[in-house]
Amino acid sequence: MFESVQTLIDEHRRVQEELSDPAVHADAARAKRVNRRYAELSRIVAAYEAWVAATDDLETAREFAREDESIAAEIPAMEEELQESQERLRRLLIPRDPDDARDVIMEIKAGEGGAESALFAADLLRMYIQYAASKGWKTELLERNESDLGGYKDVQVAIKGSSSDPAQGVWAHLKYEGGVHRVQRVPATESQGRIHTSTTGVLVFPEVDEPEEIHIDQNDLKIDVFRSSGPGGQSVNTTDSAVRITHVPTGIVVSMQNEKSQLQNREAGMRVLRARLLARQQEELDAAASDARRSQIRGMDRSERIRTYNFPENRIADHRTGFKAYNLDQVMDGALDPLIESAITADEEARLAALGAES
Repeated sequence: MFESVQTLIDEHRRVQEELSDPAVHADAARAKRVNRRYAELSRIVAAYEAWVAATDDLETAREFAREDESIAAEIPAMEEELQESQERLRRLLIPRDPDDARDVIMEIKAGEGGAESALFAADLLRMYIQYAASKGWKTELLERNESDLGGYKDVQVAIKGSSSDPAQGVWAHLKYEGGVHRVQRVPATESQGRIHTSTTGVLVFPEVDEPEEIHIDQNDLKIDVFRSSGPGGQSVNTTDSAVRITHVPTGIVVSMQNEKSQLQNREAGMRVLRARLLARQQEELDAAASDARRSQIRGMDRSERIRTYNFPENRIADHRTGFKAYNLDQVMDGALDPLIESAITADEEARLAALGAES
């Protein structure tokens, strides 16, 4: 059943030897790649060893059970343990998204609902920042376009993790957040207590580790500078520090004005542009890939309504996985783990089904 494991065990041994080579650690980018692969393979090797041990223990117990009834009584629990270890290993052998260990750049955009949608964008930003803090991740606000009432028409945040294990990566968890988030609540501006429905869009991109990963020809860029402005158009400063970068071949446009320095805004803009180009490249690969490799939950349709936040009922519902809970207040404080785990599980099950259909 696990014919491919020996190949991965051999690779794990080679990668372990590679990590002992000082030359690897002299190259930061290479060291990061090797450490990520080692962490991923280590999980598989540990799961395989646990499965082998459970198999051997069960066989031994069955032999002794013929003469000892007390051992026979332990067999059902050992069979269950074997099934669990087998399932863990089976899931670890699903082809993993190569970007899982990456950090992310997230963009939250107000949609239908005007001021209420912008206010909810600010609530979502706070929710993701709280969730990141619970994971020990760091957040960096890259750009924000505030609304008159204190929300955000558009806000971009970088979220950075610290683990080399792809299963613990920021992208591995937050890639499922892309799509339309619908909110149902009484807006602060509503005088008659009526419930309104608004939507806010979330885009999530894996961040490029090293600029060299994504080649950008400077001749393909159109860079404009302008004076940054705040809510309502009032001037923030009197210098042309804001930057708009257009990648002519793809039409991708990135604007940055959060920093007072034109250089800082340009650097932030290039980070976002590289992330968007990487996401575009991965989408093209996914489109050509088999169903087993393509994410079944994180579709390419960014207009998909993925979740509803119903404040009067304190209810959160994910429309892709069927997950529903009545702890919206806790979710808005960053308790996203059950929601995200439901997406990870649903994606794994769909991939397993696709693999089974191919075999």
